[in-house]
Amino acid sequence: MKKLYLIILLTSLGLNAQSQVSTDIYQPPFDFPMVFSGNYGEIRANHFHGGLDIKTQGTTGKPIKAQANGYISRIRVNTGSGYVLNVTYDNGYYLIYRHLTKFADEVEQRVKQWQYEHEQWEVDIIPEADEYPVKVGDVIAYSGNTGYSFGPHLHLDAVEIKTDEFVDPLPFFRHVVKDHTAPTAEGFMVFPQRGKGVVDGQTKQKSYAITPNTPMKPIYAWGEIGVGLRAYDHMEGVTNRYGVKLLVLEVDGEEVFRSDVSRFAESEHRYINSWTEGQYMKSFIEPGNKLRMLKAGNGNRGLLTINEERPYKLVYTLTDGLGNTSKVQLTIIGKQQEIPADETDEKMLFHWDEVNILQQPGIDLVVPRGRLYDDLPLDYTVSKGAQDVAFTYQLSKRTMPLHDYAELSIGLTQVPIDDMTKYYIAGVDSKGKRYSLGGKFEDGYMKARVRELGTFTVGIDTIPPTVTPMNPQQWGRSGTITLQVKDEHTGISNYRGTIDGQYALFGKYNSVNNHIVCYLDPDHVQKGEKHELMFMATDECGNTVTEYYNFSW
Repeated sequence: MKKLYLIILLTSLGLNAQSQVSTDIYQPPFDFPMVFSGNYGEIRANHFHGGLDIKTQGTTGKPIKAQANGYISRIRVNTGSGYVLNVTYDNGYYLIYRHLTKFADEVEQRVKQWQYEHEQWEVDIIPEADEYPVKVGDVIAYSGNTGYSFGPHLHLDAVEIKTDEFVDPLPFFRHVVKDHTAPTAEGFMVFPQRGKGVVDGQTKQKSYAITPNTPMKPIYAWGEIGVGLRAYDHMEGVTNRYGVKLLVLEVDGEEVFRSDVSRFAESEHRYINSWTEGQYMKSFIEPGNKLRMLKAGNGNRGLLTINEERPYKLVYTLTDGLGNTSKVQLTIIGKQQEIPADETDEKMLFHWDEVNILQQPGIDLVVPRGRLYDDLPLDYTVSKGAQDVAFTYQLSKRTMPLHDYAELSIGLTQVPIDDMTKYYIAGVDSKGKRYSLGGKFEDGYMKARVRELGTFTVGIDTIPPTVTPMNPQQWGRSGTITLQVKDEHTGISNYRGTIDGQYALFGKYNSVNNHIVCYLDPDHVQKGEKHELMFMATDECGNTVTEYYNFSW
């Protein structure tokens, strides 16, 4: 009976095995209150936000303290997350600290030594478990703004060791986080299913604003539809918006869908492209979406069948990571409307559960099984400008993400340059701007792997990058050399700098401003003298620029 009572209790609380997180409590990483600029599971481009973004009072260099006893298990420096530290703790989790300014002294010295020995800024070191033990309260690093970061903060991930899955760190700090504000909804979207449903006389998806104290205008639908919600969590005292942890949809009193953003594996990130439409969270599951945090309870993947002329009562229950809850009530009115037949050309229809091959003059595309989330009608058109070296192929009017890579080949119609390393597959955005997808030439075709379907052609890049010194008159005074390195076509592949002929440690400390920086080190550059800087940068097509500068320090 006790076991049965426990099962009933857990069910009534809306808990399940997926959402269980350790009840251990960690000490906070800072001495000041924990306030977030971002939370776990927020919707981001092609991925979920994997942890907490903790505000650092608008500055960098705040000491970060170990949350428990454990050891430093990985040390990294890269352009994505900047300075990164993994600490494995004794309770079965390791935490990842990102966007740091620097590490604690012993680790910082090891990183710098490795960088100069290997003449490489990017670092990935995995120490032995007994090399860097830490105790709760030890300073392990300092907060920063490195990597792809828009301002000073600490990004903190929690990973369960036995599953290697990202979990919400918030429960570890529930004793020090103050939040009594429930999530709120701002928008509602209806998704008529192709050839099966219609909303307000339209077969395209349609959005509706949700405004407090303002009734929503009636929504009339017929046939098979999906619905979605745009909602955010909030905290008192700040204006930031956060992701919603738990969403439950009931229709006429019965649960048809829930999303529980409690854990996910690295391999699940791109499923977010199937679950979301912009910032809307779909309350149904596309057939190729294997995201475990989504559950449908109506036997139809959460899709609704509107086949009676009556009101259908929808109730969303939204819950944040600390249990604050709100409800959103909506009504869809069943009204019989004509549902246009699906007239998609079968030759231009990609199926989510098949290998899909497109072979047309000048283009070959192979999309392996498992790359699509749902059947996809292609919007296939072909065009060509007089100076183009290949046709431009539109496969989809809007960019459609794939879960993994597909193989794309585009034939050349003219070869104005003999050096085939200068050609690349180009994606074309909605404004007509081209961006490089790389690729290589083979048997008259440029070939590349792509992770989205959209518009593609072939471009040529013979122009080297540009290097612009930033405030060179201040280099000697500040001890910092800053260069702006740009490439308009294929992007920077690699770069290298020397001072007086010796390797100089240049790095892209912040990927947003795109500056490449060298902090002058008296152990490697003699002070009180004149120096010559050489800097070389190469793009993805092998075009290279070399610049020389003189300065005193």
